[in-house]
Amino acid sequence: MRVVIAEDAALVRAGLERLLADAGISTVAAVDNGADLLAAVRDHRPDLALVDVRMPPTYTAEGLSAALHAREIVPGLPVLVLSQYVEETYAVELFTGGAGGVGYLLKERVADVDEFLDAMRRVAGGGTAIDQQVIAQLMARRAGSPLDRLSEREAEVLRLMAQGLSNTAIARSLVVSHGAVEKHIGNIFAKLDLPGDAEEHRRVRAVLTYLDRRAMG
Repeated sequence: MRVVIAEDAALVRAGLERLLADAGISTVAAVDNGADLLAAVRDHRPDLALVDVRMPPTYTAEGLSAALHAREIVPGLPVLVLSQYVEETYAVELFTGGAGGVGYLLKERVADVDEFLDAMRRVAGGGTAIDQQVIAQLMARRAGSPLDRLSEREAEVLRLMAQGLSNTAIARSLVVSHGAVEKHIGNIFAKLDLPGDAEEHRRVRAVLTYLDRRAMG
């Protein structure tokens, strides 16, 4: 995997590079601002952009804004955002861009290196990895959508899908059988009127529908 890192803190940036190198992942560019991120994406066409939200000059949401522009330069570019907080406006745009390969993790909750690397690989492969706190904050907005067709358990399964959990992990989390999870996911696809695409594609579409409707409802 070839990764571009955008992080303004030099020590954090160096730490990420070392962590990725130890995992056999190549960092093709490591930058500290949005403009350089866009240039690196143009030059290297990476498999993943790992982006901090707060970067100069105002240290608000420049990184996330640059990530959105990066996905215009390379359509469908997988982006994994690392942040100390939830920036709702840009996060919604990132999630509802019409494609998978998106992740949003809160830095304070990235405590397990293996889980972090797994999230990177999942996003690079077109999936999702979204912190449950991000999901909860977006869900707090006004509802009213096809998601209301889902049962309480189906909504819970979809929320876990948004975090990137596999069927096996969902079954373990909910203490139900693997077959029960498959049934719930089939119901989710049907109730959200998702076409009969490949399973993984429909999972991503379901998650993006979930985030889009909950955030924009």
